[in-house]
Parts: sequence; C-alpha cells; structure tokens
Amino acid sequence: MKVAIVKYNAGNIHSVTLALQRLGIEPQVTDDPAYLQNADRVIFPGVGEASTAMRYLKAHGLDDILRRLKQPVLGICLGLQLLCQHSQENDTPGLGIFPVEVKRFPPEDKVPHMGWNSVSNLKGPLFRGVPEESFVYFVHGYYAELSPFTIARSEYILPFSAALQKDNFLSVQFHPEKSGKVGEQILKNFLEIG
Repeated sequence: MKVAIVKYNAGNIHSVTLALQRLGIEPQVTDDPAYLQNADRVIFPGVGEASTAMRYLKAHGLDDILRRLKQPVLGICLGLQLLCQHSQENDTPGLGIFPVEVKRFPPEDKVPHMGWNSVSNLKGPLFRGVPEESFVYFVHGYYAELSPFTIARSEYILPFSAALQKDNFLSVQFHPEKSGKVGEQILKNFLEIG
C-alpha cells in the first residue's frame, strides 16, 4: 500500500511516520503532486500556524491537489483546521473541504488545550473498535465548531469537533500518533477504509 504524508511547512511528520512504521507501513513524505494523486492513502498532518502553512501549500500548488484527491485523506490537528473553510488564526482561508469555521478558544481561559481528553459520539469507520469516552492526546489553541460533519466530539471550555468526515476526507483534531493503542486503532482503521 502506498501511503503519502504531505510534506509542507508544518511539524509532527516524524511521529506520524513512526506510528505508521509500527503498523508495517513505510510511508513516503512528499510534496510531489503526482505521488500524492497516485497514493492509496494520503495523510495531511500538521503542527504549526495556519497562515504560514497555507502560504506554503499555495506556493507549491498543493492546495488544488489536496482538494482534488479521491482516495481516503486523513487530516491531523492543523491538517483538520486547514481542511475547513476558514480559521480565525491570522484570518486564514482554508481549503474549504468542510464548510466549518475554526475558532480560537476563549482567551480568558487556559489555551492551548494540551493533554489527554475523552472523545464521544463516535461515528463511522474511523472509530471502528474504539470505545466511547476513549482518551486521546490533544495540543491546540483553535477548534472546529460542531457541524453535520462532526464524527467525534470532545469538550474543553466548550464542545468542539474532535473529528470530521465528508466523502473521502477524514480528519482528527487530536494526535492519533501520540494516543497509544486508541490512536493506533484509528490509524489502522484509516488504512483499512475501502
């Protein structure tokens, strides 16, 4: 199976690579449009700042490529946020896959949301075999609002989308690669989606 990890101006690629290797997959980290289009699975990870990341995607023509992908695509953390319509982080337009607004957690409270938190209302193949209220690892100061595309929710200050799905695009706000056995099951499920 050809699994591509999108190479762009954002972190956590190494930990995602290691998590996939533990599942017997040797991913290719690439910003090559042809490779991304021909991969069986594409993972769009991210730790960083939205506007800087979007500038890199646009400069390398990856924004249009990502929108046109037909195979299963998994956004992680900033990857989820960039797949949305717009982020309040530096007033950044996203890729628009999910018609969802990304907002900053209220500043009077503790930001970022960092650490283990439970997820609930789990739906779809990404969460097959994952029990309700499982704990996963989050690091984020911005969140995607709840929407009809929400397939998992969590709560920190307020309820938010822990995962989204629309057609072949799936995304998680948490880091499955840092979420132990639960995260491993989620990655395995992603690799097995038909």
